[in-house]
Amino acid sequence: MDGDGLTEEALVTELRTWVRANWSPTADLTEWRTLLANSGWGCPSWPRKWFGKEAPLKMDAVAKRVLVEEGAVGVAAGVSMYLVAPTLLEWADDEQLDRYLLPILTGEHKWCQLFSEPGAGSDLAGLTTKAELDGDEWIINGQKVWNSGAQNADFGILLARTSTHLPKHQGISYFLIPMKQDGVEVRSLHQMNGHSSFNEVFFDNARLPMENMIANSGDGWRVALTTLAHERSAVATPRPRFPELESPLVQRAQAEADEYFSTYRWYPQRAGRPKLVASEARRSGLNSDPLTRQDVAEVEQLRRTAVWTTQRGRDARLAGKPPGPEGSVAKLNMSVIARASHAAHTSIAGAHGMLNGPNSPLEGLIAEVLISTPAQSIAGGTDEIQRNILGERVLGLPKEPQVET
Repeated sequence: MDGDGLTEEALVTELRTWVRANWSPTADLTEWRTLLANSGWGCPSWPRKWFGKEAPLKMDAVAKRVLVEEGAVGVAAGVSMYLVAPTLLEWADDEQLDRYLLPILTGEHKWCQLFSEPGAGSDLAGLTTKAELDGDEWIINGQKVWNSGAQNADFGILLARTSTHLPKHQGISYFLIPMKQDGVEVRSLHQMNGHSSFNEVFFDNARLPMENMIANSGDGWRVALTTLAHERSAVATPRPRFPELESPLVQRAQAEADEYFSTYRWYPQRAGRPKLVASEARRSGLNSDPLTRQDVAEVEQLRRTAVWTTQRGRDARLAGKPPGPEGSVAKLNMSVIARASHAAHTSIAGAHGMLNGPNSPLEGLIAEVLISTPAQSIAGGTDEIQRNILGERVLGLPKEPQVET
């Protein structure tokens, strides 16, 4: 039930009635999403004051399903919705929420994440990008790396050091920075698997207003933990579904999603393509080999248990619980599965797994898997970091020695 005591069935009925009265495939996409956001049906679990209905969290997924069933388009997807919006809802002030939330919902503003640095990836708190106050503006200098979507982003969520005198975790602040301004340079990174999904971003006296800081000076690490918790729980965010309509509105929404998710088109290879292991064993005639069968069984049992862990985390979120250890467990599971799949594909394909082109295993797909899987243990927090999180915060083990500089 929501704050008014309505059942899920009653909420669904109310949503269907609203969509049938307001949806028009000939409308402008931004206008439609603005109407949807203001109705509260775009994100029903959000506060009423901020485009929601204070409904149970599971109603967000229900609303997405109902919109598709009614042939309508939902709010925008991507980093802006899954990382930025939840962080703003928890930490931003009313003026910031009023300024940034609606353009996120409509898709007018695209965001990127500016956390990692060349010398501060796993040890994120060791970042050196600086924010210095100059009158009523912050001056930003430094470098970030491994940023998805930075080349198209309007804004970025930025961690920068505002104090060099405090312990490193306490000297960090969290900012919202306009990306399309002087002093911000984005450069694409070319990966060894042929893709270019990431960027490095350089700040050279980039400026932003004082009010673009989230929370208070020195609160950046606490705010970042909120973002990271949602990042780990959004690892398997599904691609949105769209109605099959010949409509400019639907086509624009589809093109927007295609552009966003094109960045991640190699991620199935990064994850090891575990579902292909058994079929490749059969295709190669090794499905009766006892060692190969053992490899296939290991990959399958890892994959299935990981699915159950993910489902458990999703059910906890739908029950209204905050992101828990399941996010870190899921992230670590993905690395374990990727390595096991990598080993199995290598054993099955042998030296042919290094080949590319039409006569190679799956026309080069296996070769792409083999050179992509190492990234799974690094991206979004290394395996070592995930183990530290689980050991220290979940199991209560002693912390590793910290050397503050």
